[in-house]
Amino acid sequence: MPDCPHSAFLAERKALFAQAIRILARRFDYVSVLGTDDAGVSYRALRGETSAGEPAWVQRGFVLRAQAGGRVVETAFNEGLERGPERLAAEAGDRLAALLAASPGQKEYPPLPDEPASAEFRGVVERPGLEADPEEVLRRLAAFRDALLERPDIVAASASAEFVRVSRFFLSPRRDLFQSFEWGQAYCFGVARRGEAAKTSYRAASGLAGAELLDRIEADIPGLAEELAELLGAGKVEPGEYEVVMSPDVAGVLAHEAFGHGVEADMFVKRRAKAAEYLGKRVASGIVDMYDGAAGVAQTGSFLFDDEGNLGTKTLVISKGILQGGFSDALSALELGAAPTGNGRRQAYDHKAYARMTNTYFAPGSATKEEMLASVKRGWLLDRLNSGMEDPKNWGIQLIVLVGREIVEGKLTGRIASPVFCSGYVPEVLGAIDMVSGDFELTGSGACGKGHKEYVKVSSGGPYVKTRMRLG
Repeated sequence: MPDCPHSAFLAERKALFAQAIRILARRFDYVSVLGTDDAGVSYRALRGETSAGEPAWVQRGFVLRAQAGGRVVETAFNEGLERGPERLAAEAGDRLAALLAASPGQKEYPPLPDEPASAEFRGVVERPGLEADPEEVLRRLAAFRDALLERPDIVAASASAEFVRVSRFFLSPRRDLFQSFEWGQAYCFGVARRGEAAKTSYRAASGLAGAELLDRIEADIPGLAEELAELLGAGKVEPGEYEVVMSPDVAGVLAHEAFGHGVEADMFVKRRAKAAEYLGKRVASGIVDMYDGAAGVAQTGSFLFDDEGNLGTKTLVISKGILQGGFSDALSALELGAAPTGNGRRQAYDHKAYARMTNTYFAPGSATKEEMLASVKRGWLLDRLNSGMEDPKNWGIQLIVLVGREIVEGKLTGRIASPVFCSGYVPEVLGAIDMVSGDFELTGSGACGKGHKEYVKVSSGGPYVKTRMRLG
């Protein structure tokens, strides 16, 4: 399998910026540069048409960060790169100095750390998506769409795929980092209708992978068609509190929403996270361990270093039910007197870095899915997440899933509900977890925003989890 190549654009300019950084280091207490060149292609097969284009993740540019007198400023640019290192350093330095002079009341931070680090990472992909034949990709997506539309009750279907090659370097006086890898995601959606009833479901595949993801979607098409037909007979859940067994996809979003946003360290600094009051305290049952980190697992939230030049880590957020801490960008770590965890991420080079999730998941336990179902007196097996949201200040959480399967006396009754609205208070939901399976599966086919903006790729998942929630 081929290694992912480094961007030629960045490789050709790395020495230029390394020299400029050495010059700028004489003017500022700290200086660094992040270089980005992310390329990608997206494909769609809608009814009666196919198309290919460039995804929103594509970017090419640089951001310089400097610190002087405690204050931190940044300047981003993607042009004027044909000049020599002296001119580049002079012009960029003047721009950074002007930003510092224009903000005398700006917050002051302790010195930004610049521990020595030199590393390189080139991901390995079985079938690079950016090298796949576009006509073949579109043909396969159209075949997925058409296979669903052959079913008489399926009235709409679409299939899509997206492949992005990430290439970035980070340079400072003591850091020299370069990473290039590819991530991909593929989807197939369907809508079934019978009379006034309309139901939707999907299959998705993602990872540090390329066109091989299409094989996974192809294998899932028959199951999706059967599920859509089954959903046409779905009813509603009578409102109430139930035992629930969550699939890894749904449980992962519970982790993401419950203690993902809630432990982003910049939310601690802004006093917008209730979790700050519970550090070192019990927030979940004793069998719950939860992690976030770019290291240790391989999915769309994985990388060697973040957008501030800090190496990715594996952060234990909850250990045996006790909240250990959060994850941080560089500036929030300085304010809290903590080490950065490699979670400083930007939507693009010309956006601010925030403390963001990477791969967020529950650790596997020792139960089996079958044992979990057998333990339920009256409840629901929840699958196919639609959406999730939470309030990190008040700890309310809501999930919407597309498939709920009734469980009575330890057995699936065959009754199905869709959609299912799930809500609860985070400590109560996590405190009620009494079984965790030994399975482990991550899903990274979505994106996460900071509020309503600043989107980055993430993944979530883990095992099946049994807890209690209010359903309706």
